[in-house]
Amino acid sequence: MNNKINRKSFFSALAFMIFLNSIIVGQSLMDKSKPTADSLSLRSMILQVVSTYPSVKIAEEAIRNADSRISLAKTGYNPEVDMTASFANLGPVTKLSIPSFGTFQLYPANNYSASVNLRQLIYDFGRTRQNIELENENKAIGEQTLEQVKQKLALYTVNNFYTLLYLQAAIKIKDEQIAALNEHLQYIEKVMATGSATEYQVLTTKVKISTIESQKVDLMAAQTAQQAALNSLLGNDNAGNPVVRNELTVAPPVVQSDSILSYAYHNRDEVLINEKKVTLAELRYGMTKLQNKPLLSLQASGGAKNGYIPYLNRLTPNYVIGMGLRVPLFDGMKNKYYLSQAQSAITTLSYESEFTKRNISNEVFESEALMFAASKKVSQSELQLKQALKAYSLAETSFNTGVITNLDLLDANTSVSESSLMLLKARIDYAACVYKLKAALGERIY
Repeated sequence: MNNKINRKSFFSALAFMIFLNSIIVGQSLMDKSKPTADSLSLRSMILQVVSTYPSVKIAEEAIRNADSRISLAKTGYNPEVDMTASFANLGPVTKLSIPSFGTFQLYPANNYSASVNLRQLIYDFGRTRQNIELENENKAIGEQTLEQVKQKLALYTVNNFYTLLYLQAAIKIKDEQIAALNEHLQYIEKVMATGSATEYQVLTTKVKISTIESQKVDLMAAQTAQQAALNSLLGNDNAGNPVVRNELTVAPPVVQSDSILSYAYHNRDEVLINEKKVTLAELRYGMTKLQNKPLLSLQASGGAKNGYIPYLNRLTPNYVIGMGLRVPLFDGMKNKYYLSQAQSAITTLSYESEFTKRNISNEVFESEALMFAASKKVSQSELQLKQALKAYSLAETSFNTGVITNLDLLDANTSVSESSLMLLKARIDYAACVYKLKAALGERIY
């Protein structure tokens, strides 16, 4: 009689513990738990990654480089000034003899010259202006590329965050399972000593413990690898073991179904970059057309040199000023084929834009379908957990009346733990799918 009462008390406590743990797991996954001092929030992780990751720095440096190219293009309007100086010794020196007048030297043996030279473009038929516009468009592409890099890194961070969150919670559930089974094993071993249990029940319980411990080892190895990946992503040393917070409340994007694709086309970085690339290709086509236009420029030079008659060795100020006109007449058909290449680039980019839009369309509908499927799985997993808890309650009653064995009760216990883990995974999958859909629509997640 006492043995039966002890058995009832033990399994009632075990059932209550499992029920309480399941409720705690469910609530902590639905709501944001109180963050610990050393846990990482998803928002802080994303901000750190998009501000410090090397690929972001590379994209930012590309923008600074584009600013330099814009400034360089604008220098086409500026004059060029340089200074030249020369010395030359000539020999033999030509002399001219005129009867009654004597002998005259036509130039000195030592010739000195120094001058300041100026060259200024007067009109280039829009070449410089077109080049500046081209470099501005290059910068715009660089800025959009930076946004694209940040968006991809943010989505990658989201995936890392939720993978680690799942592993953390899964290990916690496995610990609870092991603790419950160990308590059960101690009870069975005591009952076995009285002859009320068999060695088969003890061995089966130990096998279950060993199986769950093996699963926990795999989860811990995966957690270690995920923590190392997260440290690398955040730029931290691998000595730390980051812990993430339970953050699973994510609002899905609100977009009308009939405008979901137009919304994505309007916001996705890939589409915006392709549009800017088309503009850039058109500017290059215009630049190519200008290559056979004339160039009008001004040249001026002023300085001093010797060699002027009659004072050959005296340095005398001098200057020269003039205008130059360069008119291309025939370039061997080069410009014609350059234009053909530029037009081909524009056509190719239009095909690439269409290809990109098709991929985006597929990605949007796939992400939307996955999000709805994940939402259904959450509802199903919640129902399954409730059913598993109810089944465990019935199994406990049956065990107390002697209808089933302790092994059947352990199976019901395992079902509760597995249902908790499935609910955890379903909620994590749903949160990850919401972020994936946001990214597919071009909505910023950083």
